[in-house]
Amino acid sequence: MTAHKHRRAATAGAWIGGALLALVAGALPAAAAPAAEGAGGSSLVMVLDSSGSMGDDDGAGRTRMESARAAVGTVVDALPDGHPTGLRVYGADRPRGCTDTRLVRPVVKLDRAALKSAVAGVRPRGDTPIGLSLQKAAEDLPSPSGGAIGTRTVLLISDGEDNCGTPKPCEVAEQLGKDGTGLRIDTVGFQVEGAAREQLECIARAGNGRYYDAPDAAALARQLQRAAQLSADGYRLKGDRVTGAATRAAAPTIRPGQYVDTIGPGEKRYYAVGLDAVSTADFAVTAVPQPGAAVDTFDALSTGLVYGTGSSCATSTEHFSQREGATPLTSAVSRIRSADGNAGCDAAGTYWLVVERKSKKGSDAARWPVELLYGVEAPLAGDVTPARSQPEYGEGGKSAVLPTGDPRDVRGGTGFNDAEAVGQGVWRDRILPAQTLWYKVPAGWGQQVRYDVEFANEPTVEGVSSTYSYGGSQLFTPARFPVGGGGEFSPTALYNGRPAAVGMGSVPVAWTNRYEYRSAVQPVHDKGDFYIAVTLGAKAAEIAENPQIGFVLRVAVLGDELAGPQHEAPVLAGENTAGQDGKTDNRGDSAVAGDSGGAGGAGWTGIAAAAGAGAVVAVIAGLAFVRGRRRAATQTTRGSA
Repeated sequence: MTAHKHRRAATAGAWIGGALLALVAGALPAAAAPAAEGAGGSSLVMVLDSSGSMGDDDGAGRTRMESARAAVGTVVDALPDGHPTGLRVYGADRPRGCTDTRLVRPVVKLDRAALKSAVAGVRPRGDTPIGLSLQKAAEDLPSPSGGAIGTRTVLLISDGEDNCGTPKPCEVAEQLGKDGTGLRIDTVGFQVEGAAREQLECIARAGNGRYYDAPDAAALARQLQRAAQLSADGYRLKGDRVTGAATRAAAPTIRPGQYVDTIGPGEKRYYAVGLDAVSTADFAVTAVPQPGAAVDTFDALSTGLVYGTGSSCATSTEHFSQREGATPLTSAVSRIRSADGNAGCDAAGTYWLVVERKSKKGSDAARWPVELLYGVEAPLAGDVTPARSQPEYGEGGKSAVLPTGDPRDVRGGTGFNDAEAVGQGVWRDRILPAQTLWYKVPAGWGQQVRYDVEFANEPTVEGVSSTYSYGGSQLFTPARFPVGGGGEFSPTALYNGRPAAVGMGSVPVAWTNRYEYRSAVQPVHDKGDFYIAVTLGAKAAEIAENPQIGFVLRVAVLGDELAGPQHEAPVLAGENTAGQDGKTDNRGDSAVAGDSGGAGGAGWTGIAAAAGAGAVVAVIAGLAFVRGRRRAATQTTRGSA
């Protein structure tokens, strides 16, 4: 994963029409039913250049317009059923004219036949009024209903620059990007260079989107698919709407649960919470910028918890740590009662959760949706002595032996709310450049999650690619706290189409881990679903020949599951019970699969599983002060996630 934690301190005429469809068949899940926030607010309008130059030969014996029609048709076939999609064209009605832009198919529930018929009737004729067309396209996209926040995408396909002058396309894109939460403008340059390419890059950067270069028909189809699928597969937000305040005095009061808000560059948002004197309170905030939008390495999301006249109880800051483009970013803090209960943040009363977005000049200026999760963990009963903390990786370190065998197909979710359940085993998926896919795996008391992500050996657009992107992953606790690498793991690896792998994992789950200071240990203090996020860098769009890139996920849940957090808790019947959700794959007796076509044509060259015995667990003495405390029964409230 791209976030870094700081705690407290070819030419292809016939190819487009036939084989390309096989690349995307089954690549997208069915459109999810709208939640309180989410998919119901997403929509797409394609803006197709129909100026005179689109009648030129594309170098493969067809006109550029013919290639564009084929590519758009393939995209339409790959979109999820019912995804709201429309088509606008410019330069199609008159030989000359800077007002020549027309909506030929409104943004309504996807009708594949109607869209293909509409684009088939377009003939290249006139000028290139890009700026005006962008303004109109933004108006074409329906406003989300019921307060939903979804991805509304303008996808511009052009073979040249605006020749009308006003309104200026980059200025239009910048204004739209600032004004419209959830709006992104992606651009695809078909056989462009020089000033035309620079203008399309500027539009995408200002419009919270990405520029995709398409030097030939095959690239055009590939890049259109990527942009359209990112639009349809955006993070599914969920939660009650809340509006954080600029000051503590005006802060809304929130209770345990899940919420959705927005935040702008340089902005702080305050939320009031009432805490008792004994429970642990967990706060996780996920910012959801448009995938691949412009960010700086040091752009950040910070969370803090303050009390009284401004005493800081906890702080956490997450950075993107790369400049390729935005990904979801999660920052989290806890209020954990101190050993003697006399610290400044132990008292019952009103506290304030503070969320801050830090942005460099030139970074994405749009407001970002944020998803807040507030959970409360009641203390242990007074007669319960918790087991010792487990601050070492032991057998779950980087040399852990992970499952082998033929991978099973799985489709990752868009975020925490629809993360795909997986168990111990070997899994195979496909990912778009700038995309993050999500999975969840259960781990009980005394167990730890350990996994590798192996990015596939993929055909590239230029043989051995000299361009590098990255593959990455982040592990989160059930309360959505990022788990640091602890010096054992690194969250990213360079990727240029050749095999690359990252490994991540957690220490064993122990209730007393909450009193450890290390970011790799302290959050791992409650059982439940751990989340795995897998990310592919945006620059991979310049590398891979296939629209999606394959990867293998090897998941292990190590250790026997204990019956509870108490000292000398018995092992549950059946010993290692993790992953018994119908998706467990423990087939370890067959050889690792070699390259295979798979959906999307992705290569699946496996990387040898790590071998070797794990280190002996270093046992740390339990915290004696927890014994004899009078506390309620163990209970965790995590909201509506």
